[in-house]
Amino acid sequence: MELQQIGNGTSYAKIILLGEHSVVYGKPAIALPLKTITANTVISSLPNQDILLESNYFTGNLSSSPKQMLGIKNLITYLVENLNISSGIKIKLKSNLPAERGMGSSAAISISIIRAFHNFVNKPLTKAKLLKLANIAEKITHKNPSGLDAATSSSENPIWMIRDVETTDIPVNMYGYLLISDSGLAGQTSEAIKIVQENLKNNPTQTNELLNNLGNLTFTAKDQLATNNLVGLGKTFKKAHVNLKKLGVSISKLDNLIAIAEENGSLGSKLTGGGRGGCFISLVKTRDEANELANILQANGVTENWIEPLFKEEL
Repeated sequence: MELQQIGNGTSYAKIILLGEHSVVYGKPAIALPLKTITANTVISSLPNQDILLESNYFTGNLSSSPKQMLGIKNLITYLVENLNISSGIKIKLKSNLPAERGMGSSAAISISIIRAFHNFVNKPLTKAKLLKLANIAEKITHKNPSGLDAATSSSENPIWMIRDVETTDIPVNMYGYLLISDSGLAGQTSEAIKIVQENLKNNPTQTNELLNNLGNLTFTAKDQLATNNLVGLGKTFKKAHVNLKKLGVSISKLDNLIAIAEENGSLGSKLTGGGRGGCFISLVKTRDEANELANILQANGVTENWIEPLFKEEL
């Protein structure tokens, strides 16, 4: 295999617009790649047989990486063997994605690693193969991944997904901005999943109704995104959060911050991702409004904000 001296790979963070939790039960979800928040991997040759890893989380020989990195370790080991890399390599990971915030951090890092390896050996990579390889790490990290994180982190466009049925790009014709805000609390996805499972067991009729509502709202949002119905999408966000709250996956801090956002210019706000902490999103008309709202939220406990245009912005 012909090796280049350097291999590069990049991927994006992701945000779920609609469909948290309900996507697990056969309903659609819409997710957006956040091109302002990236993960990058750089691979370079070493004169020995070592496989060295450099990251904010761990630096050292791959064989000594902590158990929290087992998914990445297995992915790298597989790629080294599958791509017949016999020389030593240094793998430098740089990610701007916060962990445990519903942004698909582990998937984004995996996607960037896979792309860097294939760039390093100058070998083409299909989208299908990319997602299959990403699943090596995601299965270890998330046990039963839906595939939405990897599909979105590797995409240039918003993703429409019904698990095990379809994953496609969708058109977006919307002139507005998404403000992503970190509540300051780590999301508790596994706890939220258990809550939904318990609710299904103890209150199946009510819980199924909430999941169906979330699925229907996702279909509505798809049409709104395609027709520049910004105000309508804001209302859909509000309704979705009400259902997620009833489902038991929100917390009072998220609810309070969302109320503040909607009192200060947001057309609609909702939690995003697993919930029980993590991030929430707000829909606004202009970048100036997004900046103003971000300052207000930061004064009320939000630890970080990101602004993402829903269209190709000319800067």
